This record gives sequence, structure tokens and C-alpha cells, in this order.
Amino acid sequence: MTLMRHRDILHPFVFVAAALVLSACGAPLDLPKTLEVIDVSTGYFDAGITDGKNKIVPTVALRLKNRSNETIESVQVMAKFNVIGDVEELGSAPFVRAIGMDGLAPGKATDLMVMKTNLGYTSEAPRAEMFTNSLFKDVKVEVFGKYKAQQFQKLGEFVIARQLLTR
Repeated sequence: MTLMRHRDILHPFVFVAAALVLSACGAPLDLPKTLEVIDVSTGYFDAGITDGKNKIVPTVALRLKNRSNETIESVQVMAKFNVIGDVEELGSAPFVRAIGMDGLAPGKATDLMVMKTNLGYTSEAPRAEMFTNSLFKDVKVEVFGKYKAQQFQKLGEFVIARQLLTR
């Protein structure tokens, strides 16, 4: 009889706890269909001098546009950089809060986000000449978004342009 009472009390508690967890996660959101990557620009940022050599690092700047009919909130973005043809990651940019709790209204775009890795190319040659060096290899960036507690979803992939960025 004691077990029966304990089970009767536990059952509603489990139901309420499960409902709270599910409501906190929200409905799944297909970010690649909901958010459009716009105003993309890429290039290499002048990272100064490292060990007496000029250093440039791959960089991407972009905005996200809400293509849905609803306000979207709580989206993080990250960028992963790879030398084209290599399976090893060159580096990644720290997570960026793209959309906060205030949300992004339908049809609106985020502020410009700039993401770069700390890893790149170094040379004694002037920065602009690095692109013509036979050892220089092109880099691509993959941009991923994460809605609330969902897994990261790929939003786009872009080749880093062989150009120097001033900011």
C-alpha cells in the first residue's frame, strides 16, 4: 500500500517535469530554411606580426535574415575554417550570439557579425604578396547556427576571398 501511494504521487510529478523540459526546448526549428545568410564578405584580416613575420587570418562577415513568419530568438552562430582539400580544421571562431532573447522579427536581419580564427598564414613577405606564394592554399568557412538547445545546423559554406581586410 505504501508503494501504491508513492507511485500515485510520483506519476503526476514525472508528467509535470517532462512537460517543463519539453516546453523549455520548444518546437524544433529548421534553421537553414528559417534563416538566410546575407551580406557575406570574406577575406584575410591583418593580424599583425608574429615572431617577426606578417600574419593574416581568414575572416567572414555576415548577417542573418529571418525568412519565417514568426519572431525567432536565442540563436548562436559559429564558423569553422578549413584549408580546401584538407580534412583537418584550420581553426574556428568563438560562438557569437546572433539573436538574443529580444528576438528577430520576420523579414528583419541581424547586425553584422564578424568571425575569424586565430590561425592563418605567416610570412616575411608583404601581406599582399602572400596570396601569390606557391605554398598558399585557399580556405573555406562553414557557418553553423544553433537554436536554443538544438544541435548546430549548417547555414552555409563560403570560400575565403584572396583579399586583405582592413577591419
